[in-house]
Amino acid sequence: MTLQLHDTMSRELVPVEPIELGRVRLYTCGPTVWNRVHIGNFRTFIFEDVLRRWLDRRFAGKVTHVMNLTDVDDRIIKNAVAHGHSLDEETAPWITAFEEDRDTLGIRPAHHYPRATRYIEQMVELIERLERVGAAYRTDGSYYFHIAAFPAYGKLGGVSAESLVAGASGRIDADDYTKEDVRDFALWKAVGPDEIGWDTRIGRGHPGWHIECSAMSMALLGESFEIHCGGVDNIFPHHENEIAQSEAATGKQFVRIWCHSQHLRVSGEKMAKRLGNFATVGDVLEEGASAAALRYLLAARTHYRKPLDYSDELLADSNVAVQRLVDFQARVAALRTAEEDGNERDYAVLASVRGMRIGFDEAMDDDLNLPEAMGIVFSGLRDVNRVLDTGPVSAETQRSLQHLINEVDDVLGVLALVARDAQAAPDAEEQRWLDERAAARAARDFAQSDHLRVQLASRGIEVEDTPQGQRWKRISPRRG
Repeated sequence: MTLQLHDTMSRELVPVEPIELGRVRLYTCGPTVWNRVHIGNFRTFIFEDVLRRWLDRRFAGKVTHVMNLTDVDDRIIKNAVAHGHSLDEETAPWITAFEEDRDTLGIRPAHHYPRATRYIEQMVELIERLERVGAAYRTDGSYYFHIAAFPAYGKLGGVSAESLVAGASGRIDADDYTKEDVRDFALWKAVGPDEIGWDTRIGRGHPGWHIECSAMSMALLGESFEIHCGGVDNIFPHHENEIAQSEAATGKQFVRIWCHSQHLRVSGEKMAKRLGNFATVGDVLEEGASAAALRYLLAARTHYRKPLDYSDELLADSNVAVQRLVDFQARVAALRTAEEDGNERDYAVLASVRGMRIGFDEAMDDDLNLPEAMGIVFSGLRDVNRVLDTGPVSAETQRSLQHLINEVDDVLGVLALVARDAQAAPDAEEQRWLDERAAARAARDFAQSDHLRVQLASRGIEVEDTPQGQRWKRISPRRG
């Protein structure tokens, strides 16, 4: 079966077919680094990570993934001026925070993280191309895209180009504007000598938001590439404007397939900083959740094109799902194997493995339906557990089960997070409690020993007393 993705442009499932044989190029809109990213943003980033992982599977790792970092826009400039910072100084802590949260959730790093401030020359060149073909014009030192010069404007969002262009009676300079503001948009914003900007051959200024992604994606992936992703908020105006300026400049189709994930919601309302109903990755983990449970919730509870309502109950259910996988992985690792293979249990288990593998692959190839894929896996694991309850299987069957779990988690990405958190070393306070408990046991102060055991358990550390001394293991992630 061929991997098919829902294309926002055509509203149809479209097969992923490389423009160049054996190579797939993926561009995903990354964060605007003016603040800490919230888990609503990470729903999109995790969908894109699952897509990247499945593309790696389907195309033998011959995937180039680019995620931009928007490190200049109106908000960042305003904050930099207020704090007396350069742009690099203003954005550095937020880039670091994004990378930490990305790694916490097990998102594979993109191959390239272009920063807008490093691609000013490419943006200037693109603006010059647009001016030459009559799609850009200069007013008071700033450059604007002329929407009327691109008749196909509006095709991504499915809005009549005539009505959009009819409403484009003015110009807009803001990077963050409402869906009603359909006007010629800024490509380059002129600034004074004392304002943050760049001296270029088109004048001193700084780029508009939309020109950044066009310039960076084409510089790293070419003028046409296979897949461009983002959240549904990006459809208009950002991706609509990317298409217009890119295709007006090159005369080529910019992107083959556009993929967009739906909102993460709280009480039916979109999670957003402006609404104050957001949580960061750190917030969720501080409350005791595991990174694996949060990743599972964002990746596999609901199809990426459907809204997802975040709740403590759903997070708890996701933790249960992760634990089922952990328990099965542990059971398989500890299996007592038969000396000979070929018994009825082996045949039954291997049939289930084949069914799970085929079902998982078909669901993933059908527009990345990870929730359905995991439903197939859990149903199959129930069948396998019933067979394993009746007796041993061969070592080869055991290896087949281990391979299956590894293949599933290579896409889902939660078991590696569980293993990582389980190995996390005690922090300074936890180590002090461990040392104090060992001393209390040696002094036969069992009341203090039990008190410290409870304290450690509250941090997810389970303590066992053995003839060789105190041993500990982490059974839930470290908090704080």
